[in-house]
Amino acid sequence: MRRENQSSVSGFLLQGLPIRPEQQGVFFALFLGMYLTTLLGNLLIILLIRLDSRLHTPMYFFLSHLAFTDVSFASVTVPKMLRDMHTKYKFIPYAGCILQMYFFIVFGCLDSLLLAVMAYDRYVAICHPLRYTTIMREGLCVLLVAGSWLVSCGTALLHTLLLAKLSFFPDNIIPQFFCDLPLLLKLSCSNTSVNEMVVLIVVAVLGIIPLSGILVSYGRIGASILRVPSTTGLRKALSTCGSHLSVVSLFYGTVLALYYSSSLSDSNDKSMTASLMYTAVTPMLNPFIYSLRNRDIKLALGILFRNNILVTK
Repeated sequence: MRRENQSSVSGFLLQGLPIRPEQQGVFFALFLGMYLTTLLGNLLIILLIRLDSRLHTPMYFFLSHLAFTDVSFASVTVPKMLRDMHTKYKFIPYAGCILQMYFFIVFGCLDSLLLAVMAYDRYVAICHPLRYTTIMREGLCVLLVAGSWLVSCGTALLHTLLLAKLSFFPDNIIPQFFCDLPLLLKLSCSNTSVNEMVVLIVVAVLGIIPLSGILVSYGRIGASILRVPSTTGLRKALSTCGSHLSVVSLFYGTVLALYYSSSLSDSNDKSMTASLMYTAVTPMLNPFIYSLRNRDIKLALGILFRNNILVTK
Protein backbone atom coordinates (compact mmCIF):
# COMPACT_ATOMS: atom_id res chain seq x y z
CA MET A 1 0.00 0.00 0.00
CA ARG A 2 1.52 3.28 -1.10
CA ARG A 3 2.07 5.90 1.59
CA GLU A 4 1.52 9.59 1.00
CA ASN A 5 3.18 12.32 3.00
CA GLN A 6 0.73 14.58 4.81
CA SER A 7 2.10 17.59 2.90
CA SER A 8 0.64 16.10 -0.31
CA VAL A 9 -2.85 16.04 1.18
CA SER A 10 -4.50 19.30 0.21
CA GLY A 11 -7.50 18.77 2.44
CA PHE A 12 -10.49 16.63 3.32
CA LEU A 13 -14.10 16.30 2.24
CA LEU A 14 -16.67 16.56 5.02
CA GLN A 15 -19.75 14.39 4.67
CA GLY A 16 -21.92 17.00 6.37
CA LEU A 17 -25.33 16.60 7.93
CA PRO A 18 -27.72 14.02 6.43
CA ILE A 19 -30.23 16.58 5.15
CA ARG A 20 -32.22 16.25 1.94
CA PRO A 21 -31.81 19.15 -0.54
CA GLU A 22 -35.43 20.28 -0.17
CA GLN A 23 -34.96 20.57 3.61
CA GLN A 24 -31.71 22.56 3.55
CA GLY A 25 -33.42 25.95 3.74
CA VAL A 26 -35.42 25.02 6.83
CA PHE A 27 -32.46 23.48 8.65
CA PHE A 28 -30.17 26.34 7.67
CA ALA A 29 -32.58 28.84 9.23
CA LEU A 30 -32.94 26.62 12.32
CA PHE A 31 -29.21 26.19 12.93
CA LEU A 32 -28.49 29.83 12.12
CA GLY A 33 -31.08 30.88 14.70
CA MET A 34 -29.53 28.52 17.24
CA TYR A 35 -26.06 29.90 16.60
CA LEU A 36 -27.19 33.52 16.87
CA THR A 37 -29.03 32.64 20.09
CA THR A 38 -25.82 31.11 21.43
CA LEU A 39 -23.86 34.25 20.60
CA LEU A 40 -26.41 36.70 21.99
CA GLY A 41 -27.22 34.69 25.12
CA ASN A 42 -23.64 34.06 26.21
CA LEU A 43 -22.39 37.53 25.26
CA LEU A 44 -25.28 39.04 27.22
CA ILE A 45 -24.21 37.09 30.31
CA ILE A 46 -20.64 38.34 29.89
CA LEU A 47 -21.92 41.91 29.50
CA LEU A 48 -24.15 41.68 32.59
CA ILE A 49 -21.32 40.33 34.73
CA ARG A 50 -19.00 43.05 33.54
CA LEU A 51 -21.47 45.93 34.08
CA ASP A 52 -23.07 44.91 37.37
CA SER A 53 -20.68 45.28 40.31
CA ARG A 54 -22.79 42.90 42.41
CA LEU A 55 -21.80 40.13 40.01
CA HIS A 56 -18.08 40.72 40.52
CA THR A 57 -17.71 37.53 42.57
CA PRO A 58 -15.73 34.32 41.95
CA MET A 59 -18.81 32.38 40.82
CA TYR A 60 -19.72 34.90 38.13
CA PHE A 61 -16.07 35.32 37.18
CA PHE A 62 -16.02 31.61 36.33
CA LEU A 63 -19.43 31.87 34.66
CA SER A 64 -18.20 34.64 32.34
CA HIS A 65 -15.32 32.40 31.22
CA LEU A 66 -17.74 29.50 30.71
CA ALA A 67 -19.96 31.73 28.57
CA PHE A 68 -16.95 32.80 26.47
CA THR A 69 -15.98 29.14 26.09
CA ASP A 70 -19.48 28.23 24.89
CA VAL A 71 -19.43 30.99 22.28
CA SER A 72 -16.00 29.91 21.06
CA PHE A 73 -16.88 26.20 21.10
CA ALA A 74 -19.94 26.73 18.89
CA SER A 75 -18.01 29.08 16.59
CA VAL A 76 -15.40 26.40 15.86
CA THR A 77 -17.85 24.15 13.99
CA VAL A 78 -21.25 25.77 13.36
CA PRO A 79 -20.26 28.56 10.87
CA LYS A 80 -18.43 26.03 8.69
CA MET A 81 -21.41 23.67 8.93
CA LEU A 82 -23.80 26.45 7.85
CA ARG A 83 -21.59 27.35 4.92
CA ASP A 84 -21.32 23.72 3.79
CA MET A 85 -25.10 23.36 3.73
CA HIS A 86 -25.09 25.48 0.55
CA THR A 87 -22.12 23.81 -1.14
CA LYS A 88 -21.98 20.50 -3.00
CA TYR A 89 -18.38 19.69 -2.13
CA LYS A 90 -17.75 20.27 1.55
CA PHE A 91 -13.99 20.72 1.30
CA ILE A 92 -11.76 21.85 4.15
CA PRO A 93 -8.03 22.50 3.65
CA TYR A 94 -5.54 20.39 5.59
CA ALA A 95 -4.36 23.36 7.67
CA GLY A 96 -7.95 24.46 8.31
CA CYS A 97 -8.90 20.95 9.43
CA ILE A 98 -5.98 20.75 11.86
CA LEU A 99 -6.80 24.22 13.19
CA GLN A 100 -10.47 23.35 13.67
CA MET A 101 -9.54 20.16 15.51
CA TYR A 102 -7.12 22.08 17.74
CA PHE A 103 -9.68 24.65 18.91
CA PHE A 104 -12.38 21.99 19.23
CA ILE A 105 -10.18 20.14 21.73
CA VAL A 106 -9.19 23.38 23.51
CA PHE A 107 -12.72 24.55 24.22
CA GLY A 108 -14.05 21.04 24.87
CA CYS A 109 -11.41 20.48 27.57
CA LEU A 110 -11.89 23.99 28.92
CA ASP A 111 -15.63 23.42 29.33
CA SER A 112 -15.00 20.32 31.42
CA LEU A 113 -12.35 21.97 33.62
CA LEU A 114 -14.39 25.14 34.22
CA LEU A 115 -17.40 23.10 35.33
CA ALA A 116 -15.16 21.35 37.88
CA VAL A 117 -13.78 24.71 39.08
CA MET A 118 -17.32 26.07 39.48
CA ALA A 119 -18.31 22.99 41.48
CA TYR A 120 -15.38 23.62 43.83
CA ASP A 121 -16.49 27.25 44.19
CA ARG A 122 -20.00 26.12 45.21
CA TYR A 123 -18.52 23.65 47.67
CA VAL A 124 -16.49 26.37 49.40
CA ALA A 125 -19.46 28.78 49.39
CA ILE A 126 -21.81 26.29 51.09
CA CYS A 127 -19.49 24.20 53.26
CA HIS A 128 -17.11 27.00 54.32
CA PRO A 129 -19.15 30.22 54.03
CA LEU A 130 -17.17 32.14 56.67
CA ARG A 131 -13.88 31.42 54.91
CA TYR A 132 -15.24 31.84 51.37
CA THR A 133 -13.65 35.23 50.64
CA THR A 134 -10.37 34.06 52.16
CA ILE A 135 -10.20 30.82 50.18
CA MET A 136 -11.65 32.05 46.87
CA ARG A 137 -9.45 35.11 46.67
CA GLU A 138 -8.83 36.83 43.36
CA GLY A 139 -5.39 35.30 42.91
CA LEU A 140 -6.70 31.75 43.26
CA CYS A 141 -9.59 32.39 40.86
CA VAL A 142 -7.24 33.73 38.20
CA LEU A 143 -4.88 30.81 38.79
CA LEU A 144 -7.67 28.25 38.38
CA VAL A 145 -8.86 29.79 35.12
CA ALA A 146 -5.31 30.25 33.80
CA GLY A 147 -4.48 26.66 34.73
CA SER A 148 -7.57 25.43 32.90
CA TRP A 149 -6.52 27.37 29.79
CA LEU A 150 -2.95 26.07 30.03
CA VAL A 151 -3.99 22.44 30.40
CA SER A 152 -6.53 22.71 27.56
CA CYS A 153 -4.13 24.39 25.14
CA GLY A 154 -1.33 21.99 26.06
CA THR A 155 -3.58 18.97 25.50
CA ALA A 156 -4.76 20.25 22.13
CA LEU A 157 -1.19 21.06 21.10
CA LEU A 158 -0.05 17.55 22.01
CA HIS A 159 -2.77 15.97 19.86
CA THR A 160 -2.01 18.37 17.01
CA LEU A 161 1.73 17.67 16.99
CA LEU A 162 1.14 13.91 17.04
CA LEU A 163 -1.42 14.17 14.25
CA ALA A 164 0.93 16.30 12.13
CA LYS A 165 3.37 13.36 12.01
CA LEU A 166 0.81 11.06 10.39
CA SER A 167 0.36 10.44 6.70
CA PHE A 168 -2.95 10.38 4.88
CA PHE A 169 -4.15 9.10 1.55
CA PRO A 170 -5.52 11.85 -0.73
CA ASP A 171 -9.26 12.31 -1.26
CA ASN A 172 -10.26 11.33 2.26
CA ILE A 173 -13.89 11.75 3.29
CA ILE A 174 -14.64 12.52 6.94
CA PRO A 175 -18.08 11.12 7.92
CA GLN A 176 -18.84 14.15 10.07
CA PHE A 177 -19.57 17.89 9.68
CA PHE A 178 -16.27 18.89 11.32
CA CYS A 179 -12.73 17.56 11.73
CA ASP A 180 -12.99 15.11 14.60
CA LEU A 181 -9.74 13.64 15.94
CA PRO A 182 -10.86 9.96 16.19
CA LEU A 183 -12.15 10.07 12.61
CA LEU A 184 -8.91 11.63 11.36
CA LEU A 185 -6.95 8.84 13.01
CA LYS A 186 -9.08 6.27 11.16
CA LEU A 187 -8.23 7.96 7.85
CA SER A 188 -4.49 7.83 8.41
CA CYS A 189 -2.29 5.29 6.64
CA SER A 190 0.33 5.56 9.41
CA ASN A 191 0.64 3.71 12.70
CA THR A 192 -1.71 5.55 15.09
CA SER A 193 -1.14 3.45 18.22
CA VAL A 194 0.64 6.32 20.03
CA ASN A 195 -2.12 8.77 19.08
CA GLU A 196 -4.84 6.41 20.28
CA MET A 197 -3.02 5.78 23.57
CA VAL A 198 -2.71 9.53 24.18
CA VAL A 199 -6.41 9.99 23.39
CA LEU A 200 -7.35 7.34 25.96
CA ILE A 201 -5.09 8.88 28.60
CA VAL A 202 -6.43 12.39 27.99
CA VAL A 203 -10.05 11.21 28.07
CA ALA A 204 -9.36 9.41 31.35
CA VAL A 205 -7.56 12.34 32.95
CA LEU A 206 -9.60 15.29 31.65
CA GLY A 207 -12.89 13.42 31.70
CA ILE A 208 -12.85 11.32 34.84
CA ILE A 209 -10.92 13.67 37.15
CA PRO A 210 -13.10 16.78 36.61
CA LEU A 211 -16.28 14.70 36.82
CA SER A 212 -15.01 13.04 40.00
CA GLY A 213 -14.25 16.48 41.45
CA ILE A 214 -17.78 17.61 40.66
CA LEU A 215 -19.32 14.53 42.25
CA VAL A 216 -17.15 14.83 45.37
CA SER A 217 -17.96 18.55 45.71
CA TYR A 218 -21.70 17.96 45.50
CA GLY A 219 -21.45 14.93 47.75
CA ARG A 220 -19.94 17.13 50.45
CA ILE A 221 -22.50 19.85 49.73
CA GLY A 222 -25.28 17.30 50.23
CA ALA A 223 -23.76 16.10 53.49
CA SER A 224 -23.43 19.70 54.69
CA ILE A 225 -27.09 20.44 53.88
CA LEU A 226 -28.24 17.45 55.93
CA ARG A 227 -26.30 18.71 58.95
CA VAL A 228 -27.23 22.39 58.80
CA PRO A 229 -30.82 23.72 58.98
CA SER A 230 -31.94 25.65 55.92
CA THR A 231 -31.37 29.41 55.93
CA THR A 232 -31.89 32.20 53.44
CA GLY A 233 -28.20 32.28 52.52
CA LEU A 234 -28.10 28.52 52.07
CA ARG A 235 -31.18 28.55 49.84
CA LYS A 236 -29.58 31.26 47.71
CA ALA A 237 -26.40 29.21 47.36
CA LEU A 238 -28.40 26.12 46.48
CA SER A 239 -30.22 28.01 43.72
CA THR A 240 -26.92 28.54 41.95
CA CYS A 241 -26.09 24.86 42.52
CA GLY A 242 -29.26 23.90 40.67
CA SER A 243 -28.19 25.89 37.62
CA HIS A 244 -24.69 24.45 37.70
CA LEU A 245 -25.94 20.88 38.13
CA SER A 246 -28.27 21.34 35.15
CA VAL A 247 -25.38 22.52 32.97
CA VAL A 248 -23.15 19.67 34.20
CA SER A 249 -25.86 17.11 33.44
CA LEU A 250 -26.42 18.57 29.98
CA PHE A 251 -22.69 18.68 29.18
CA TYR A 252 -21.76 15.19 30.34
CA GLY A 253 -25.04 13.75 29.08
CA THR A 254 -24.28 14.88 25.53
CA VAL A 255 -20.65 13.70 25.87
CA LEU A 256 -21.81 10.23 26.90
CA ALA A 257 -24.38 10.21 24.09
CA LEU A 258 -21.64 11.10 21.61
CA TYR A 259 -19.33 8.40 22.98
CA TYR A 260 -21.91 5.62 22.94
CA SER A 261 -23.33 6.59 19.55
CA SER A 262 -19.81 6.40 18.10
CA SER A 263 -18.70 3.19 19.82
CA LEU A 264 -21.90 1.12 19.87
CA SER A 265 -23.44 2.10 16.56
CA ASP A 266 -22.23 1.95 12.97
CA SER A 267 -24.64 4.70 11.94
CA ASN A 268 -22.89 7.94 11.05
CA ASP A 269 -26.23 9.75 11.27
CA LYS A 270 -26.59 8.94 14.98
CA SER A 271 -23.03 10.04 15.66
CA MET A 272 -23.59 13.33 13.85
CA THR A 273 -26.82 13.95 15.75
CA ALA A 274 -25.00 13.45 19.06
CA SER A 275 -22.16 15.71 17.89
CA LEU A 276 -24.67 18.39 16.92
CA MET A 277 -26.18 18.27 20.40
CA TYR A 278 -22.71 18.57 21.91
CA THR A 279 -21.41 21.39 19.71
CA ALA A 280 -24.52 23.49 18.98
CA VAL A 281 -27.40 22.75 21.35
CA THR A 282 -25.56 22.64 24.69
CA PRO A 283 -23.78 26.03 24.28
CA MET A 284 -27.13 27.57 23.33
CA LEU A 285 -29.02 26.23 26.36
CA ASN A 286 -26.42 27.12 29.02
CA PRO A 287 -27.21 30.87 29.20
CA PHE A 288 -30.94 30.12 29.45
CA ILE A 289 -30.34 27.70 32.32
CA TYR A 290 -28.32 30.26 34.26
CA SER A 291 -30.68 33.13 33.43
CA LEU A 292 -33.93 31.37 34.27
CA ARG A 293 -32.69 29.79 37.51
CA ASN A 294 -30.44 32.57 38.79
CA ARG A 295 -32.02 35.48 40.66
CA ASP A 296 -28.92 37.69 40.43
CA ILE A 297 -28.70 37.34 36.64
CA LYS A 298 -32.41 38.12 36.22
CA LEU A 299 -32.07 41.16 38.49
CA ALA A 300 -29.05 42.47 36.58
CA LEU A 301 -30.89 41.90 33.29
CA GLY A 302 -33.91 43.84 34.54
CA ILE A 303 -31.73 46.76 35.67
CA LEU A 304 -29.96 46.84 32.31
CA PHE A 305 -33.22 46.98 30.36
CA ARG A 306 -34.71 49.63 32.66
CA ASN A 307 -31.61 51.80 32.29
CA ASN A 308 -31.75 51.48 28.49
CA ILE A 309 -35.42 52.43 28.47
CA LEU A 310 -34.72 55.53 30.59
CA VAL A 311 -31.83 56.51 28.31
CA THR A 312 -33.97 56.21 25.17
CA LYS A 313 -36.70 58.35 26.76
